[in-house]
Amino acid sequence: MTAACRSKRPADIKDVLSGEELRKAISPSNYRAWIPAQAALPTAELQGHVLTVRNIRNCQYLNADDYVVRYYDRSFDLSQLQSVDFVTVPFQESPTLAHTMLSFGFGDQDFLAVSVEARYEQGETYSPLKGALRQYELIYVLADERDVIVLRAKHRKDDVYLYRTRATPELARALLLDVLARVNKLAMQPEFYDAMSNNCTTNIVAHVNRVHPGRVPLNIGVLLPGYADRLAYDLGLLDTQLPFEKLKKQAKIDRVAVRYAEDADFSRRIRQR
Repeated sequence: MTAACRSKRPADIKDVLSGEELRKAISPSNYRAWIPAQAALPTAELQGHVLTVRNIRNCQYLNADDYVVRYYDRSFDLSQLQSVDFVTVPFQESPTLAHTMLSFGFGDQDFLAVSVEARYEQGETYSPLKGALRQYELIYVLADERDVIVLRAKHRKDDVYLYRTRATPELARALLLDVLARVNKLAMQPEFYDAMSNNCTTNIVAHVNRVHPGRVPLNIGVLLPGYADRLAYDLGLLDTQLPFEKLKKQAKIDRVAVRYAEDADFSRRIRQR
Protein backbone atom coordinates (compact mmCIF):
# COMPACT_ATOMS: atom_id res chain seq x y z
CA MET A 1 0.00 0.00 0.00
CA THR A 2 2.79 2.37 0.89
CA ALA A 3 4.64 1.56 -2.33
CA ALA A 4 1.50 2.22 -4.35
CA CYS A 5 1.11 5.63 -2.74
CA ARG A 6 4.71 6.52 -3.54
CA SER A 7 4.28 5.46 -7.15
CA LYS A 8 1.44 7.97 -7.56
CA ARG A 9 3.29 10.86 -5.91
CA PRO A 10 3.38 13.90 -8.27
CA ALA A 11 6.80 14.20 -9.85
CA ASP A 12 9.13 16.70 -8.23
CA ILE A 13 10.38 19.36 -10.63
CA LYS A 14 13.87 17.87 -10.24
CA ASP A 15 12.49 14.60 -11.63
CA VAL A 16 11.25 16.42 -14.74
CA LEU A 17 14.13 18.80 -15.50
CA SER A 18 17.83 18.09 -15.69
CA GLY A 19 20.34 20.13 -13.72
CA GLU A 20 21.14 22.21 -16.80
CA GLU A 21 17.43 22.83 -17.41
CA LEU A 22 16.96 23.90 -13.80
CA ARG A 23 19.80 26.40 -14.16
CA LYS A 24 18.29 27.64 -17.42
CA ALA A 25 14.95 28.31 -15.70
CA ILE A 26 16.52 30.84 -13.34
CA SER A 27 16.89 33.67 -15.83
CA PRO A 28 15.85 34.19 -19.48
CA SER A 29 18.52 35.00 -22.05
CA ASN A 30 18.81 36.25 -25.61
CA TYR A 31 22.16 34.50 -25.96
CA ARG A 32 21.74 30.81 -26.65
CA ALA A 33 22.36 28.52 -29.63
CA TRP A 34 19.03 29.26 -31.32
CA ILE A 35 17.59 27.46 -34.32
CA PRO A 36 18.33 29.51 -37.47
CA ALA A 37 14.67 30.48 -38.02
CA GLN A 38 14.61 32.20 -34.61
CA ALA A 39 18.20 33.34 -34.34
CA ALA A 40 17.63 37.03 -35.17
CA LEU A 41 15.42 39.20 -32.99
CA PRO A 42 13.43 41.88 -34.81
CA THR A 43 13.46 45.54 -33.82
CA ALA A 44 11.62 48.61 -35.06
CA GLU A 45 12.10 52.37 -35.19
CA LEU A 46 9.57 55.11 -35.95
CA GLN A 47 10.57 58.50 -37.34
CA GLY A 48 7.54 60.59 -38.20
CA HIS A 49 5.36 58.32 -40.34
CA VAL A 50 8.28 56.16 -41.48
CA LEU A 51 8.39 52.83 -39.67
CA THR A 52 11.60 50.84 -40.17
CA VAL A 53 11.46 47.17 -39.20
CA ARG A 54 14.65 45.13 -39.00
CA ASN A 55 15.06 41.37 -39.27
CA ILE A 56 11.80 40.59 -41.04
CA ARG A 57 11.90 36.86 -41.71
CA ASN A 58 11.30 35.36 -45.14
CA CYS A 59 12.33 31.71 -45.07
CA GLN A 60 12.29 29.52 -48.15
CA TYR A 61 11.02 26.14 -46.97
CA LEU A 62 11.98 22.84 -48.53
CA ASN A 63 9.90 21.04 -45.91
CA ALA A 64 8.83 21.71 -42.33
CA ASP A 65 12.35 21.19 -40.98
CA ASP A 66 14.64 22.23 -43.84
CA TYR A 67 14.73 25.82 -44.98
CA VAL A 68 16.90 28.67 -46.17
CA VAL A 69 16.77 31.54 -43.68
CA ARG A 70 16.44 35.04 -45.02
CA TYR A 71 16.07 38.27 -43.08
CA TYR A 72 15.67 41.77 -44.43
CA ASP A 73 14.94 45.31 -43.26
CA ARG A 74 12.09 47.38 -44.62
CA SER A 75 10.51 50.78 -44.15
CA PHE A 76 6.73 51.25 -44.14
CA ASP A 77 4.60 54.38 -44.32
CA LEU A 78 2.56 54.11 -41.13
CA SER A 79 -0.09 56.41 -42.58
CA GLN A 80 -0.81 53.67 -45.16
CA LEU A 81 -1.66 51.04 -42.55
CA GLN A 82 -5.29 50.13 -43.20
CA SER A 83 -6.12 46.75 -41.69
CA VAL A 84 -5.43 44.00 -39.18
CA ASP A 85 -6.18 40.35 -39.91
CA PHE A 86 -6.46 37.61 -37.30
CA VAL A 87 -5.01 34.20 -38.19
CA THR A 88 -5.76 30.97 -36.35
CA VAL A 89 -4.08 27.59 -36.83
CA PRO A 90 -5.78 24.82 -34.79
CA PHE A 91 -3.51 22.07 -33.49
CA GLN A 92 -4.13 18.86 -35.42
CA GLU A 93 -3.88 16.67 -32.33
CA SER A 94 -6.00 18.98 -30.16
CA PRO A 95 -8.18 21.47 -32.09
CA THR A 96 -9.32 23.19 -28.89
CA LEU A 97 -5.79 24.64 -28.91
CA ALA A 98 -4.39 26.81 -31.69
CA HIS A 99 -1.60 29.11 -32.71
CA THR A 100 -2.82 32.64 -33.35
CA MET A 101 -1.18 35.45 -35.31
CA LEU A 102 -1.81 38.98 -36.57
CA SER A 103 -1.14 40.45 -40.00
CA PHE A 104 -1.02 44.20 -40.59
CA GLY A 105 -1.98 45.43 -44.05
CA PHE A 106 -0.41 48.47 -45.69
CA GLY A 107 -2.77 48.77 -48.63
CA ASP A 108 -3.55 45.67 -50.71
CA GLN A 109 -0.06 44.28 -51.25
CA ASP A 110 2.20 44.88 -48.24
CA PHE A 111 1.57 42.85 -45.10
CA LEU A 112 3.62 42.39 -41.95
CA ALA A 113 2.84 39.21 -40.01
CA VAL A 114 3.38 38.88 -36.25
CA SER A 115 3.77 35.43 -34.73
CA VAL A 116 4.43 35.14 -30.98
CA GLU A 117 6.25 31.88 -30.32
CA ALA A 118 8.35 29.79 -27.98
CA ARG A 119 11.98 30.30 -28.97
CA TYR A 120 13.90 27.07 -29.53
CA GLU A 121 17.51 26.21 -29.04
CA GLN A 122 19.11 23.86 -31.53
CA GLY A 123 17.89 20.33 -30.87
CA GLU A 124 14.84 21.43 -28.88
CA THR A 125 11.25 20.54 -29.68
CA TYR A 126 8.09 21.72 -27.98
CA SER A 127 6.92 20.06 -24.79
CA PRO A 128 3.73 21.34 -23.10
CA LEU A 129 5.23 20.49 -19.71
CA LYS A 130 8.44 22.38 -20.37
CA GLY A 131 6.36 25.20 -21.82
CA ALA A 132 4.98 25.65 -18.32
CA LEU A 133 8.37 25.29 -16.61
CA ARG A 134 10.33 28.26 -18.03
CA GLN A 135 12.27 26.19 -20.56
CA TYR A 136 11.70 28.43 -23.59
CA GLU A 137 12.20 32.12 -24.13
CA LEU A 138 9.55 34.22 -25.87
CA ILE A 139 10.05 35.57 -29.39
CA TYR A 140 7.98 37.82 -31.62
CA VAL A 141 8.63 36.70 -35.19
CA LEU A 142 7.99 39.50 -37.68
CA ALA A 143 7.68 37.92 -41.10
CA ASP A 144 6.27 37.87 -44.58
CA GLU A 145 2.82 36.33 -44.63
CA ARG A 146 4.11 33.77 -47.11
CA ASP A 147 6.67 32.57 -44.56
CA VAL A 148 4.38 31.93 -41.59
CA ILE A 149 1.33 30.80 -43.57
CA VAL A 150 2.95 28.54 -46.17
CA LEU A 151 5.02 26.85 -43.45
CA ARG A 152 1.84 25.81 -41.68
CA ALA A 153 -0.49 25.22 -44.63
CA LYS A 154 1.87 23.43 -47.01
CA HIS A 155 4.60 21.86 -44.93
CA ARG A 156 2.86 21.13 -41.63
CA LYS A 157 -0.48 20.36 -43.33
CA ASP A 158 -2.38 22.54 -40.85
CA ASP A 159 -5.77 24.16 -41.31
CA VAL A 160 -5.27 27.93 -41.51
CA TYR A 161 -7.98 30.56 -41.08
CA LEU A 162 -7.58 34.25 -41.91
CA TYR A 163 -10.21 36.70 -40.62
CA ARG A 164 -10.43 40.39 -41.45
CA THR A 165 -10.97 42.31 -38.23
CA ARG A 166 -13.10 45.42 -37.85
CA ALA A 167 -10.20 47.51 -36.56
CA THR A 168 -10.12 51.04 -37.93
CA PRO A 169 -6.85 52.34 -39.41
CA GLU A 170 -6.37 54.37 -36.23
CA LEU A 171 -6.76 51.29 -34.02
CA ALA A 172 -4.57 49.26 -36.38
CA ARG A 173 -1.77 51.80 -36.02
CA ALA A 174 -2.11 51.93 -32.23
CA LEU A 175 -2.08 48.12 -32.08
CA LEU A 176 0.99 47.79 -34.29
CA LEU A 177 2.92 50.39 -32.32
CA ASP A 178 2.07 48.57 -29.09
CA VAL A 179 3.27 45.29 -30.61
CA LEU A 180 6.52 46.88 -31.79
CA ALA A 181 7.16 48.47 -28.40
CA ARG A 182 7.08 44.97 -26.94
CA VAL A 183 9.30 43.68 -29.75
CA ASN A 184 11.92 46.30 -28.86
CA LYS A 185 11.60 45.56 -25.15
CA LEU A 186 12.16 41.83 -25.68
CA ALA A 187 15.32 42.59 -27.66
CA MET A 188 16.69 44.23 -24.50
CA GLN A 189 14.88 42.32 -21.75
CA PRO A 190 14.18 38.67 -22.62
CA GLU A 191 11.23 36.85 -21.07
CA PHE A 192 10.26 33.25 -20.59
CA TYR A 193 7.49 31.81 -22.71
CA ASP A 194 4.68 30.38 -20.59
CA ALA A 195 2.18 27.96 -22.09
CA MET A 196 -0.65 29.41 -19.98
CA SER A 197 0.12 33.07 -19.39
CA ASN A 198 2.72 34.31 -21.89
CA ASN A 199 1.88 32.74 -25.23
CA CYS A 200 0.63 33.81 -28.65
CA THR A 201 -3.00 34.41 -27.69
CA THR A 202 -2.48 35.99 -24.27
CA ASN A 203 -0.08 38.48 -25.82
CA ILE A 204 -2.49 39.40 -28.61
CA VAL A 205 -5.23 39.91 -26.02
CA ALA A 206 -2.91 42.07 -23.92
CA HIS A 207 -2.10 44.27 -26.92
CA VAL A 208 -5.78 44.69 -27.81
CA ASN A 209 -6.68 45.56 -24.22
CA ARG A 210 -3.89 48.12 -23.97
CA VAL A 211 -5.19 50.08 -26.96
CA HIS A 212 -8.86 49.45 -26.06
CA PRO A 213 -9.07 48.70 -22.31
CA GLY A 214 -11.40 45.85 -21.40
CA ARG A 215 -12.17 44.93 -25.01
CA VAL A 216 -11.36 41.22 -24.54
CA PRO A 217 -12.34 39.73 -21.16
CA LEU A 218 -10.87 36.55 -19.73
CA ASN A 219 -12.72 33.78 -21.53
CA ILE A 220 -12.44 30.14 -22.55
CA GLY A 221 -11.39 31.40 -25.99
CA VAL A 222 -8.26 32.89 -24.42
CA LEU A 223 -7.42 29.83 -22.34
CA LEU A 224 -8.29 27.44 -25.19
CA PRO A 225 -7.43 29.45 -28.31
CA GLY A 226 -8.98 26.91 -30.63
CA TYR A 227 -12.10 28.93 -29.75
CA ALA A 228 -10.41 32.33 -30.13
CA ASP A 229 -12.01 33.03 -33.51
CA ARG A 230 -15.47 32.38 -32.09
CA LEU A 231 -14.68 34.67 -29.16
CA ALA A 232 -13.51 37.42 -31.51
CA TYR A 233 -16.72 37.01 -33.50
CA ASP A 234 -18.94 37.13 -30.40
CA LEU A 235 -17.15 40.29 -29.23
CA GLY A 236 -17.74 42.01 -32.57
CA LEU A 237 -14.05 42.11 -33.45
CA LEU A 238 -14.77 40.29 -36.73
CA ASP A 239 -17.39 40.88 -39.41
CA THR A 240 -20.70 39.65 -37.99
CA GLN A 241 -22.82 40.08 -41.12
CA LEU A 242 -22.49 36.35 -41.81
CA PRO A 243 -23.24 33.51 -39.39
CA PHE A 244 -20.03 32.40 -37.72
CA GLU A 245 -19.85 28.98 -39.38
CA LYS A 246 -20.20 30.53 -42.84
CA LEU A 247 -17.59 33.16 -42.02
CA LYS A 248 -15.22 30.45 -40.79
CA LYS A 249 -15.70 28.47 -43.98
CA GLN A 250 -14.81 31.55 -46.03
CA ALA A 251 -11.80 32.26 -43.80
CA LYS A 252 -10.16 28.87 -44.43
CA ILE A 253 -7.16 29.60 -46.65
CA ASP A 254 -4.78 26.64 -46.37
CA ARG A 255 -5.66 25.15 -49.76
CA VAL A 256 -5.40 28.44 -51.61
CA ALA A 257 -2.18 29.21 -49.71
CA VAL A 258 -0.66 25.97 -50.99
CA ARG A 259 -1.91 26.62 -54.52
CA TYR A 260 -0.41 30.10 -54.68
CA ALA A 261 2.60 29.54 -52.43
CA GLU A 262 4.99 30.86 -55.09
CA ASP A 263 2.67 33.49 -56.55
CA ALA A 264 3.90 37.09 -56.52
CA ASP A 265 0.38 38.14 -55.42
CA PHE A 266 0.23 35.63 -52.57
CA SER A 267 -1.33 38.01 -50.03
CA ARG A 268 -4.02 39.13 -52.45
CA ARG A 269 -4.75 35.56 -53.55
CA ILE A 270 -5.38 34.26 -50.03
CA ARG A 271 -7.88 37.09 -49.47
CA GLN A 272 -9.98 36.41 -52.54
CA ARG A 273 -13.38 35.03 -51.62
